[in-house]
Amino acid sequence: MASTAAERQAAYRARRHNAGPQGNGERRLNTWLTTEASLALARLARRYGVTQREILERFITAEDDRILATMKPDSPEWDAYFRRR
Repeated sequence: MASTAAERQAAYRARRHNAGPQGNGERRLNTWLTTEASLALARLARRYGVTQREILERFITAEDDRILATMKPDSPEWDAYFRRR
Protein backbone atom coordinates (compact mmCIF):
# COMPACT_ATOMS: atom_id res chain seq x y z
CA MET A 1 0.00 0.00 0.00
CA ALA A 2 1.41 3.39 -1.02
CA SER A 3 2.02 6.12 1.51
CA THR A 4 -0.09 9.25 1.42
CA ALA A 5 1.54 12.62 0.83
CA ALA A 6 1.03 13.47 4.50
CA GLU A 7 2.72 10.23 5.61
CA ARG A 8 5.70 10.86 3.32
CA GLN A 9 6.01 14.43 4.61
CA ALA A 10 5.87 13.27 8.24
CA ALA A 11 8.58 10.67 7.58
CA TYR A 12 10.77 13.27 5.85
CA ARG A 13 10.46 15.69 8.77
CA ALA A 14 11.24 12.93 11.26
CA ARG A 15 14.48 12.13 9.38
CA ARG A 16 15.66 15.76 9.52
CA HIS A 17 16.50 15.40 13.22
CA ASN A 18 19.34 13.04 12.27
CA ALA A 19 20.29 14.58 8.94
CA GLY A 20 23.48 16.36 8.00
CA PRO A 21 27.09 15.30 7.57
CA GLN A 22 27.65 14.41 11.23
CA GLY A 23 24.16 13.06 11.79
CA ASN A 24 23.50 15.68 14.45
CA GLY A 25 20.38 16.87 12.68
CA GLU A 26 18.95 19.98 11.16
CA ARG A 27 16.48 22.48 12.58
CA ARG A 28 13.63 24.21 10.80
CA LEU A 29 13.67 28.02 10.60
CA ASN A 30 10.52 29.84 9.61
CA THR A 31 10.65 33.64 9.77
CA TRP A 32 9.74 36.83 7.98
CA LEU A 33 12.41 39.20 6.66
CA THR A 34 12.18 42.77 5.51
CA THR A 35 12.07 43.13 1.75
CA GLU A 36 15.49 44.81 1.91
CA ALA A 37 17.04 41.86 3.75
CA SER A 38 15.32 39.32 1.51
CA LEU A 39 16.55 40.98 -1.68
CA ALA A 40 20.06 41.28 -0.22
CA LEU A 41 20.02 37.60 0.72
CA ALA A 42 18.98 36.68 -2.82
CA ARG A 43 21.74 38.86 -4.31
CA LEU A 44 24.39 37.38 -2.03
CA ALA A 45 23.35 33.83 -2.85
CA ARG A 46 23.38 34.59 -6.56
CA ARG A 47 26.77 36.33 -6.30
CA TYR A 48 28.39 33.33 -4.61
CA GLY A 49 26.44 30.73 -6.58
CA VAL A 50 24.97 29.06 -3.52
CA THR A 51 21.56 28.72 -1.94
CA GLN A 52 20.11 31.26 0.44
CA ARG A 53 20.33 28.60 3.11
CA GLU A 54 24.08 28.30 2.52
CA ILE A 55 24.55 32.08 2.81
CA LEU A 56 22.64 32.17 6.10
CA GLU A 57 24.59 29.20 7.47
CA ARG A 58 27.92 30.78 6.48
CA PHE A 59 27.09 34.13 8.09
CA ILE A 60 25.72 32.60 11.26
CA THR A 61 28.59 30.18 11.83
CA ALA A 62 31.21 32.81 10.94
CA GLU A 63 29.80 35.21 13.53
CA ASP A 64 29.56 32.44 16.11
CA ASP A 65 33.19 31.46 15.46
CA ARG A 66 34.26 35.11 15.77
CA ILE A 67 32.54 35.43 19.15
CA LEU A 68 33.90 32.11 20.45
CA ALA A 69 37.45 33.14 19.49
CA THR A 70 37.21 35.95 22.05
CA MET A 71 36.34 33.63 24.95
CA LYS A 72 38.17 31.04 26.97
CA PRO A 73 36.40 27.69 27.34
CA ASP A 74 34.79 27.24 30.75
CA SER A 75 35.02 30.96 31.50
CA PRO A 76 31.96 32.78 32.86
CA GLU A 77 31.47 34.39 29.43
CA TRP A 78 31.60 30.98 27.74
CA ASP A 79 29.08 29.57 30.19
CA ALA A 80 26.79 32.57 29.72
CA TYR A 81 27.02 32.26 25.92
CA PHE A 82 26.07 28.60 26.07
CA ARG A 83 23.65 29.23 28.97
CA ARG A 84 25.51 26.80 31.21
CA ARG A 85 25.28 27.21 34.95
